Amino acid sequence: MQKLHIPFLALLLVIAVIFSFKTYQLERQKIEVKNDLIELSKIKYGLFNVDEWKNILVQVISSKVEEFNLDDVNKAAMRRKISGFLTTTINEMETRYYEQKSKSLVGILQGGVASITGTFEQLKKDIPIFTEQILDFLDEKENREAIRQYLIDQLNEYADETFSETDYSTVDVIVKKYGAGDRDETSRLLGKRLTEIDTANELNKSIISSIAMLLMLLLLTVKSTSNTALFLSLSTSLLYLLLGILLPMIEIDARISSMSFTILGQPVAFTDQVLYYKSKSILEVVELMMLQGDLKLIAVGTLVLAFSVLFPVTKLICSASYIQSPAMRSNRLITAIVMKSGKWSMADVMVIVIFMAYLGFDGIISEQLQTMESLSTTVDLLTTNQSNLLFGFFMFTAFVLMALLTSRRIEAFLVKIKADNTTSRISL
Repeated sequence: MQKLHIPFLALLLVIAVIFSFKTYQLERQKIEVKNDLIELSKIKYGLFNVDEWKNILVQVISSKVEEFNLDDVNKAAMRRKISGFLTTTINEMETRYYEQKSKSLVGILQGGVASITGTFEQLKKDIPIFTEQILDFLDEKENREAIRQYLIDQLNEYADETFSETDYSTVDVIVKKYGAGDRDETSRLLGKRLTEIDTANELNKSIISSIAMLLMLLLLTVKSTSNTALFLSLSTSLLYLLLGILLPMIEIDARISSMSFTILGQPVAFTDQVLYYKSKSILEVVELMMLQGDLKLIAVGTLVLAFSVLFPVTKLICSASYIQSPAMRSNRLITAIVMKSGKWSMADVMVIVIFMAYLGFDGIISEQLQTMESLSTTVDLLTTNQSNLLFGFFMFTAFVLMALLTSRRIEAFLVKIKADNTTSRISL
């Protein structure tokens, strides 16, 4: 690279540092906000939440009780049902009564008295009276309210005895954190905040991406090379590597966008129910593996850390020292790292692995969600696969490409130095 390009490369590095710092800050804010939003949107607080179902059924019960209207047609049908129910009940009571009394002498005498006095026969004759009394009871508004409350109390009692209580401690912490009134209000607030962060960070990401493409173009087109230019290129590559390993590369997001059906004629809908979500950076994945306590996972985490983080960082630092200091060029360890460690760095392989993992997860999740949609014809179900490659992946990819191009420039730089040294010795 010509001397003219050195100030330009320095300016690119300064701009990249400034906007990378802004991007990193906003991305960390986004991660925090999105994790909170994902927690509030988990299916355990919606479709799989007994409290939500209790609220839905309470609304259904209240609606049906309010809609209950005994006009002439309904009253006639209700009269037949109540009368039939009372007749069946009294007959069963009579049968059980005489069966129980027949087991002892005293009981036989009591049954005989009941038969002589016609107790059950009188009850059967009074069925029309009982029926009208029940109809009058149901037709009074205050009695409907009592029935509604009784049904709700029975529903709550059954739910409390059958299902475990939902733990809302995490939800309460998030709601309090953002000063909102409830979970729904907090979710709306967080969704709006995510949009604001994405809008604010759009320019930063565009500038960083443009600098990466411009630097790669210069490394491809400009023929001459200087140690200062190479040092600036290596520094910029290191910056993109840091973004790549500190920011998440991929997110797996499967959710139910909408699910609607009817219960006793009443529409019920659930929206934005998160089935599964995971998003971590390389360092977070390594940390997670190390904390599991499993030797196999610790070994894998160590290898990922070594070949995808430590080796690339070490090589960049040693390369910068190598081209800047003639004394470093005589150090065997530095020389070996700069010239021979490329095959040990798995950064390029990591890019391919992450991309293939994304394709694999994306395909599996899409297939499973489509299968879920086809399971029921009575439920309107819409699922979405919102899995994405994130900014960290593209920054890590940019680092791999820049490091590859810079390595070629370093080789050309070394060839030039050897040629200059040979010329100097010949001159002497």
